[in-house]
Amino acid sequence: MFKQLEGVESRFEELNIRLQDPEVTSNQQKYRELMKEYSDLKEVVDVYRKYKQHCQNLAGNKEILEKEKDPELREMAKEELGDLEEKITDLEKDLKVLLLPKDPNDERNCIVEIRAGAGGDEASLFAQELFEAYCHYAKSFGWKIEILSISQGNVGGYKEVCAMISGDKVYSRLKFESGVHRVQRVPKTETQGRVHTSTITVAVLPEADEVDVDVNPADVRVDVYRASGAGGQHVNTTDSAVRLTHIPTGIVVSCQDEKSQHKNKAKAFKVLYARILQALQEEQVQEASDARLTQIGTGDRSERIRTYNFPQTRVTDHRIGYTTHALNEIMQGDMSIIVEPVIAHFQAEALKAQGQV
Repeated sequence: MFKQLEGVESRFEELNIRLQDPEVTSNQQKYRELMKEYSDLKEVVDVYRKYKQHCQNLAGNKEILEKEKDPELREMAKEELGDLEEKITDLEKDLKVLLLPKDPNDERNCIVEIRAGAGGDEASLFAQELFEAYCHYAKSFGWKIEILSISQGNVGGYKEVCAMISGDKVYSRLKFESGVHRVQRVPKTETQGRVHTSTITVAVLPEADEVDVDVNPADVRVDVYRASGAGGQHVNTTDSAVRLTHIPTGIVVSCQDEKSQHKNKAKAFKVLYARILQALQEEQVQEASDARLTQIGTGDRSERIRTYNFPQTRVTDHRIGYTTHALNEIMQGDMSIIVEPVIAHFQAEALKAQGQV
């Protein structure tokens, strides 16, 4: 690992010099490419340099304990030893994670699709509540949220909602949220206080565009129709709603939220590209010789991943066996409480696969 880290630091220094070369700065494309690599390596190098500094401090303190006669200095050095050893251990773990092979999608924005499943109206209500929790979570990072489509429930809530979330490494933090989310609580319409179980599905797709997927325009059927809904902005007098059908894969995307047919079409294509990219990547995973290994944590949408139990204010992630009673905080947007342990679990699984644990 340390030989690899030395190589990373050496490359980082080389990039630092090249980025000041007039030939590079005058070539915007080359400059952007090198700057992106520089930024990617900087996090690793910063942690590695901090690690080396702590190691030097540890060696210095050990030397004081061996050679220094002054009891006050010896006591200070002894007190620092435990703290330094703990920091070094933590930094070693961080470095192992930083050196894991990168998911090429981690840097991307993502499309989040939430759909009501079993449970009727109650599922629609929870779909809206969970979507709002993700929105609050996204805003805590300064991410941008753009609604692509919404289908209202019969008594409120969302039968389906689709949004683009843009920002720094969005997909890397949300990709493990894909799956079936189950809610257990007493619905407002329940007169006898019985707990009902409902489900919703969450799909997190990395953003894609025409460069990422080769889509022949002739393979996409575009249908326009009149938007419909509960009234107000959801009803138009023109054919502004758009339905795209990708004939080779059978993927269908509809969008009707905007009054402009052009805007609806643009939003629908965003979702279409993302779904095609996901389908291609899933196919590649299936074909890989180590498919079972690489499927760890891919967020299969058919898998029940989490339960939100309101009577007991309990949230359980079934994939990692983790339970917290901070349900209220999570639903208010503090989703790091459940998201961080999941990310840490799958990083540990990846380290095991690399033989580093």
